[in-house]
Amino acid sequence: MASLQNQTISTSYGQLLKTVNAGGIDGTLQVIEDGDGTASALELSNSGVRSTGTLNAAGATTLSSSLAVTGAATLSSSLSVASTSTFTGEVTFGTSLTASTGTATIGTLSASTATIGTLFASGSATFGTNLTASTGTATIGTLFASGPATFGTSLTASTGTATIGTLFASGSATFGTNLTASTGTATIGTLAVSGLVTGAVTFGSNITSSTGTATIGTLRIGSGSNLIAQSYGTAAFTAATLGTLNSATATSTGTLAVANLAFGDIVIGTVNSLASTTSSGNVARPNAYFYTEGAGVARFVVHNTAATTTATVPAGIVYATGLRYA
Repeated sequence: MASLQNQTISTSYGQLLKTVNAGGIDGTLQVIEDGDGTASALELSNSGVRSTGTLNAAGATTLSSSLAVTGAATLSSSLSVASTSTFTGEVTFGTSLTASTGTATIGTLSASTATIGTLFASGSATFGTNLTASTGTATIGTLFASGPATFGTSLTASTGTATIGTLFASGSATFGTNLTASTGTATIGTLAVSGLVTGAVTFGSNITSSTGTATIGTLRIGSGSNLIAQSYGTAAFTAATLGTLNSATATSTGTLAVANLAFGDIVIGTVNSLASTTSSGNVARPNAYFYTEGAGVARFVVHNTAATTTATVPAGIVYATGLRYA
């Protein structure tokens, strides 16, 4: 840097910096120029600084207030934000974006790799291709994935709506409310649902319910008809001695309550004491058949089919099940 020492004003005034106005620094941004009147990219006032060219900070830069960027900003190194950062426009990260603390509120995020400890989206989050969450927690109001969504560990959805084309969970998937699968395929290692599953559900292999209750609107097994309702009831059976076939005492009959049973339902059942039936002489052959007596009521008939031998049926329990197909 040249020194002004021992130089005359007439030969060195060009090296001096001055404001464009003769009044000096005031409340209006003024271009700073040299003694020859050559304007610089720097503007100063008593309340602000502006650069109309390129601003390069070689060391650490601390901003105690807001930073507004109206054009493109290129960061060749790391950007560390200690507080909340809000981007109202589009932000593109060429490499990884890592958010360790604080809150990142972004209108549209386009990133080749996003590593996030905790993800919270108060609105919709749309992923055009794969979303892979290996660790951390993702709290999302509404999740929409047009492609496959793979969860390495647990997925817990307590509120909001998750619309996913194909869902694959290698671990447990817990849904606090309803799970509705309208399209696509859900492949889940362990499925725990505390609420209601609506719509069609297809199980490629076995379904095992160890605890709780599985309520299914319509059940189809294989290519058969749809099972739309099932009812069940039990009643005590009083010991009976049945006469020979075609005698007046060859049958014992009664009714039992079977909730939701209706005419047209297929009724099947048994009396658990038939297996222990005894008689004198030849073994008697009693059997039982069931039919719908009325709404919510099934009738059972225990009949001796032996022509020459009476049968004694001990006390037991009558079981009846109604099946309705559509």
